[in-house]
Amino acid sequence: MAEHLSQSELDYPFKLMEYLNGFRISKAIFSACELGVFDLLLESQKPLTAGEVAQKLGTSGDGIERLLDLLVAIEILEVELMQGTAYYNSTDVANLYLAKSSPKSLHSLIIYHSQTTYPLWNNLVDAVREGKNQNEKTFGLPSEEIFSAIYRSEEEMLKFMGLMNSTWVIDGHDIATAFDLSCFKSIIDLGGNFFDGEIPSADLYILARIIHDWKDDKNVKLLKKIHSACNKGGGVLIAEALLFENRRGPTMVQTFSLNMLVQTEGKEHPPSYYTHLLTEAGFRDVQVYRTGKSYDAILALK
Repeated sequence: MAEHLSQSELDYPFKLMEYLNGFRISKAIFSACELGVFDLLLESQKPLTAGEVAQKLGTSGDGIERLLDLLVAIEILEVELMQGTAYYNSTDVANLYLAKSSPKSLHSLIIYHSQTTYPLWNNLVDAVREGKNQNEKTFGLPSEEIFSAIYRSEEEMLKFMGLMNSTWVIDGHDIATAFDLSCFKSIIDLGGNFFDGEIPSADLYILARIIHDWKDDKNVKLLKKIHSACNKGGGVLIAEALLFENRRGPTMVQTFSLNMLVQTEGKEHPPSYYTHLLTEAGFRDVQVYRTGKSYDAILALK
């Protein structure tokens, strides 16, 4: 492995140190969202000192100053020194993606990660050792009933729905425009109890981030059920994060796959997995479209 590293990385492990500190960066952004830093700076219409931010948010001056300085270092906030006093302001990226009021806000996704995903990942060692999710150890809920953990209260259900909506807001357009869907007149976005309940007939079924939750047998059962209900000439559109066939990434999708171990029964897969699954369920003409972003699209016809 060492021969593939640059000499500078061998002299000092810059990338490795960046990765080892990654959790601190994430938690700093999460905490700033939970405290309301980005909303305050957006609404203030002017730069604020750390003292002003602390007063308005009810935090310690020292604590908020350190948090703000880190957010400046990672270019999420801006700072200007005037006569020895630091004035903090938001960036366009923070206003667009981190403030709650923005139509493209990722605030719900961040709160979910901070309060649900992050605690689960604290038990990653046990997840790898045991090969099962950590809902029981983290939240005291049965590991077999993954959605009872996700929907463990109305508040938690709303957090999860916020997460899904945040993701769809930034990725939905690429998924919806990946293929020409104009030939499909009736479209159903499948969610809920689709394993036991009846599936109405339609031309196109959308499965957004569903297949990756479950094991193979459940996925084949679901896709066969959809195939039976699907009108002739119809199809299924799947939105998932696709791994590379050579197992070398993408890095984000590999982290998603580990997350599925920690939280669900499922995992992320390369395109060949979906082609096999859809073919086994009776679908044909499987097409794969990589968006180059978080989630990709797969279309298969009946």
